[in-house]
Amino acid sequence: MPRHTASAQDTQLSVGQLASRSGVAVTALHFYETKGLIHSSRNTGNQRRYPRATLRRVAVIKMAQRLGIPLAEIATALATLPSDHTPTAQDWQRLSARWREDLSRRIDEMVMLRDQLDGCIGCGCLSLKECPLRNRQDHLADAGPGPHPPGHPEAT
Repeated sequence: MPRHTASAQDTQLSVGQLASRSGVAVTALHFYETKGLIHSSRNTGNQRRYPRATLRRVAVIKMAQRLGIPLAEIATALATLPSDHTPTAQDWQRLSARWREDLSRRIDEMVMLRDQLDGCIGCGCLSLKECPLRNRQDHLADAGPGPHPPGHPEAT
């Protein structure tokens, strides 16, 4: 029985195949490509072809988006992953460690918001100036009313 070896065609996916297998719309895949998150080559018919490893990259993108990670940060993280093969468990551990601290900080902030929400609704202060939820840790209050530019000395 002849042994089947994978050809380049077997390891490449069309944009439709990638969309179907990843559950991501073709338009989203095109958008990811314009942002440099995924990469394709073109076949002789000028159709996009994606390496099979792109399936894992798309899964990482979708998971990171669910965590609220901005696309620019996702792109920076993906740039550290191998582009010629599916990321390994070690690659994923390294990548996820980068996001763990930010995610923990945001969870802590959400818990604090949740715990203060009942008091805010019932307090009746209606003060944007003094509200601990709306104007938490107001470092700029002493700088006077109105907006202050980024990098203002009081902003830190």
